[in-house]
Amino acid sequence: MEFSLFYFADDCSADGNRYQLLLDGARFADTHGFSAVWTPERHFHTFGGLYPNPALTGAALATVTERVAIRAGSVVAPLHHPVRIAEDWSVVDNLSNGRAGVAFASGWHANDFVLNPDGYATRRESLADTVDQVRRLWQGESVPYPNGAGEEVEVRIFPAPVQPQLPMWITSGGSPETFRTAGRLGAGVLTHLLGQGIDVLAERIAAYRAELAEHHGDDNRGQVTLMLHTFLGEDRDTVKEIVRGPFTEYLRSSADLFSAIRGGGAAGLSPDEMPTEEEIQWLLNHAFERYFTEGSLLGTVPDNLRMLERLDAIGVDEVACLIDFGVDAKLVMDSLVHLDELRGRWTERP
Repeated sequence: MEFSLFYFADDCSADGNRYQLLLDGARFADTHGFSAVWTPERHFHTFGGLYPNPALTGAALATVTERVAIRAGSVVAPLHHPVRIAEDWSVVDNLSNGRAGVAFASGWHANDFVLNPDGYATRRESLADTVDQVRRLWQGESVPYPNGAGEEVEVRIFPAPVQPQLPMWITSGGSPETFRTAGRLGAGVLTHLLGQGIDVLAERIAAYRAELAEHHGDDNRGQVTLMLHTFLGEDRDTVKEIVRGPFTEYLRSSADLFSAIRGGGAAGLSPDEMPTEEEIQWLLNHAFERYFTEGSLLGTVPDNLRMLERLDAIGVDEVACLIDFGVDAKLVMDSLVHLDELRGRWTERP
């Protein structure tokens, strides 16, 4: 099982140089045996708001690292022309000497589609088409598109990428159909535990690998990458107190985003139906306790060796450690020595 770093900061939690933790963490990952650094695509909300364009952050990371893969987690495919995606990531591939990788998502928030309003209704159907076109462009094929005069022209991308194949994942929040789609496309899966437990994830992974076998042969295992919020220390109780406040506020920011999807305010409820602050805080505290005990890498190295054993047993290939959820950046950087210990102990186990 591989280990990577994942970023998804709430912009409200960023002080000073907003990208210092991204750059410092990437340098640490690059020199300590981690496999990759992931940055997302987010728009028009503080939740994830530091990362509107993973190709830009990926280009920056390419200049300060030498070994780790530089990945988008994720590119929202229906927001962009396939040529734009292929060109941007070919530049990242060249800057990094062949270390680029992209997870594709269909998108879910209607406001994001300010960038392409017509793409919202067909976002799920267009995902596979975008993946196919980016693959063909990446491999040097000419692909026909209409130009400004309404004529169809053959387009190739420049610069040519370094890697002959672009490593690809499909991002899933837990939908079994998305896991199966990834299998049919021969891509990896990028997922999380925010809406699914480990037992459910095991079923999704099994379905993914069944599709892979059917469409791409029994030898194709693919890759399952699981994002987990991560902060490790020497004492479990101390870690819990350090992360409780930041993680709870991170969950609050996430809940605000999701409620906006459902109609504004608290899921479009009338004032009389709105939960009180006390009720909201109870729900957040309950969610924090669940994530701390069974949905994250929070705590100590021994605690999380057991977590890794559970994940390995269900077929997870990579743990993408989300480290920028609001804890002080210096504390996060100090904690990475414990994460590296966890990585080392897992890698060296009998």
